[in-house]
This record gives sequence, C-alpha cells and structure tokens, in this order.
Amino acid sequence: MASSSILIFDFGSQYTQLIARRVREMQVYCEILPWNKISTTDFSDFNIKGVILSGSPFSVRQEGAPKPDLLAIKGIKPLLGICYGAQLLAQTEGGHVAPSNLREYGRAQIKTEAPSALFKGISNPSEVWMSHADTIAAIPNTFELLASSDSIPVAAFKINNEDTYGIQFHPEVTHSKEGSLLLENFVFNICGCTPDFTPEHFINETIADLKSKLNSDNVVMALSGGVDSTVAAVLLHHAIGKQLHCIVVDNGLMRKNEMEEVIENYKHLGLNIKAIDAKQKFYDALKGVTDPEQKRKIIGRTFIEIFDEEAKKLVDIKWLGQGTIYPDVIESVSVNGPSATIKSHHNVGGLPEKMNMKIVEPLRLLFKDEVRKVGKAMGINNGLLKRHPFPGPGFGVRILGDITEAKVKILQEADAIYMENLLESGWYDKIWQAGAILTPIKSVGVMGDERTYENVLALRAVHSSDGMTADWVHLPYELLAKISSEIINKVKGVNRVVYDISSKPPATIEWE
Repeated sequence: MASSSILIFDFGSQYTQLIARRVREMQVYCEILPWNKISTTDFSDFNIKGVILSGSPFSVRQEGAPKPDLLAIKGIKPLLGICYGAQLLAQTEGGHVAPSNLREYGRAQIKTEAPSALFKGISNPSEVWMSHADTIAAIPNTFELLASSDSIPVAAFKINNEDTYGIQFHPEVTHSKEGSLLLENFVFNICGCTPDFTPEHFINETIADLKSKLNSDNVVMALSGGVDSTVAAVLLHHAIGKQLHCIVVDNGLMRKNEMEEVIENYKHLGLNIKAIDAKQKFYDALKGVTDPEQKRKIIGRTFIEIFDEEAKKLVDIKWLGQGTIYPDVIESVSVNGPSATIKSHHNVGGLPEKMNMKIVEPLRLLFKDEVRKVGKAMGINNGLLKRHPFPGPGFGVRILGDITEAKVKILQEADAIYMENLLESGWYDKIWQAGAILTPIKSVGVMGDERTYENVLALRAVHSSDGMTADWVHLPYELLAKISSEIINKVKGVNRVVYDISSKPPATIEWE
C-alpha cells in the first residue's frame, strides 16, 4: 500500500485506534493487528519499518495475560512498547513489574534521564498522560533508563544495542503535550519511514489494484448517499466504468427529499444507477415492531431481499461492492475472543452469503477523514463529502418504538428544520453528526387556548473524528431556541424539544 508501514499489535487498549490515527496523520501507512498475529507475521518484509505494541486492560502479572514471543521483532525491527507493551518487554527481559503504589492515572510530568532519538526535541520536563495499574519497578542492566516521574522510577527505557523502546505513558492522546513529536521521532528518525501514504497515492494504487482484481467482471453495489459508499463507488467507477451497477433503495426511512437529492448528485458523477421505491415493503415488514435490534434485523433482511431481487435481474454479476471502512474492520476483529454485540453493523448482514458473490471493499484500509480526503482528491463535491454520517437503518433507529409512515413524516419535517438551521448558521460543517430523534414520550403542552398531548422530540449533535468516541456539541442557546420554536410551530405532532448532552461513551451516538 505504501513504501513504509508500521504494524500496531493490539492487546485490547481503548487507545489503539488513536495510535493508528496519529501515525496516519504523518502520511505513513499503518495497520492494527491482534496480538496473537505476531507469531504468523513475516517481519522480513522490507516495507515493515517498525512495530508498536499497544496498552491493554490486562496485567502482565496475571495468569492468561497475552505474552507473545517477540524474538522475531526485537533487534530486527524498531519496536515501541506503550504501557502494557513496555511492561511486557521489561518482564520478558527479566525486569520487575509490580502493582502501583500511587494512583497513576491522568497528567504527569516526566523528566528525561538520558539523551535518545525517541525524546529528541522534547521538553524536560514534559507533560504526559498516564493510565496504568502496574508499574515497572526495576529494569535489567541491559536496559538504559530514558525517563522517570515523581511517582514512577521507569517512565521510558531503551534496550542496549537495539532500537527497542518502552514508555509507561500514552503519547497518542492529546493530553500528552508532546506525544505526537515522540511518535514522529519513532516513525521517522528511528524507523526511517517515508510519508507517502497520500490520497493521490491511495487512489492510483487502489484503481490499479481494482483493475487487476476485477478484470472484466461486473460488480453490483448498493448506494445510500453516504460518504463511504459514494467514494467506494467512484473508485470502482474509475477502475471498471459501466461494469459497476449501482442500486439505490428507498426504504422510506430516509431524510426529507433525500432520495431525489441523492439521485441528482450521482448523475453528475456518471455512475450507472437504478433507483427502487420500496417504502411500503419496509413499512409493512416493520409494523408493530418496537425492539431496536429486531428493527435493525428486519430492515437489513428486507433490504437484502429487495437488493437480491434487483441484482438477479442483472447479468453475470460476480462481485458485491461495499463501503466498509477501517473502523468497521477493526471492530469485527476481537483481540481476545468474541466481543459483545452493541448493535448490528449495517455492512454485516448476510448479503455476500445469500448472493454467493465475492466482496470488494476499496476503502477497508481508511478512516473516515481519510475517505473524505480521497473523495476530495477525486473531485467529488463537498455536498456529498461533508454529509453527516447517517445510520444504515435510517429513521428506523431514530423513531423509538414502532415505525409508521405518519411518524416518519413527523420526523422528516422536524429533522429538515434542524438541518436547515445548522446549514444556515454555519454549524453543520463544524459537527460530525447531527439528527433528530422522535421519542415515544408524550407531554402536555398549550397551543393557543388548546391543551395538547404530543410527542417529545430530541436533538442530537456530536463532535467526533471517526465515531468511536464522541462528545456533545455546545450549540448556542439562541440557535437551539430558534430550532425548537420552528419545529413546535411547524410540525404537527411535536410540542416539546429537548437537547441530548450525553457523550460516547457511556452513551452511544444513536439512541437505538
């Protein structure tokens, strides 16, 4: 994918994706792999310039903690252990890891004890972010102490005669003020990486790979109007032209006038499109269903049935195109056995198995912000690229309780007012994702001289970089007041508007 790459082995840390994002921001390609892949990875690959070991919820002292053999890496490729990774290196080489006597969570000042390539240009002292229950109490005499803090004797070390480093803090989080510089020192000065993972490089290489992989085969793909599927489709279109067959299904759960806008946008991109009006089929299938997971499954199953029916009308289709992106891939790989199901993912649901096709996923190595950069480099207009993420099941998971056409219309009108105000005020482009949620809660209200008993509508707006974590947006009170007033005055069925001020975690972005 690029001339330089960094491999990040994940031991289950909540921060592993952040490490990858920091490396990608340097325009250096990296991949996250579960720790148990260390034994099967070919480290002789010239393009692998270095390896990072992540933190972990495990303790290296506990039975059953992941302890892979690192002999294939140590002394052969530059290696950086972060938190658990550092403790693993220390314990493996004969150091002593013990429970922390002091609370080591939060900001700390570290002092450099010896000059090194890893700490080049970094202040002494420097503020970092700690997050560990164990501490490296002693290092072997084959290690050089690089940094310490008031609470821990070993904040960083280097193994003599090796480009092997360990740090007991998290440089990937923004709280570590010079963390990015430390990672740059490792990636460029120690590993010798070249910053060539650019949108242009990705586009050229991906199109060449798609041409080779697909040859003269036909591909069918469902388009939603979202960023991921759009950029994936344009990449495929550049590679195979009219051999790409795109299907857009109107499930009746889209935003107001969205189907018409999506089709119009796609026409300008030259894509081969077929639009299907399937609103009634979805409404019938969802009648009376209130459980969120059941709704997702019904929407997914109905979509598969309709998409499969339409795809069978096409001749000699061998591939199914999908807009899967890197967080989807990472979330589907469990570090230590099956993960808990938070929700069904819209890119997972039986399409490939049912249709007996091979999958092609042009974006499976990119984060969301990288997808947008690739789209921009291909000339896709900002109206498509800057669209907020929208859930696969659409309003099916933004209408709490059962779904009816009447409820969809209420939410479409309210959501449209919300979006229009965000666009007009300039807030839309500052927000990662926003939407309205129609709750099953009814409240008493007064309109004119009449008492009303209508629905409570919730507004949600969050900041995020990739949807993995999110914080609620502090919209101006004046703007919220204007939106609330317009919705209550113009949308029959809503008499109260509330604003969601929950972050992810512990809440999710969507309510269902």
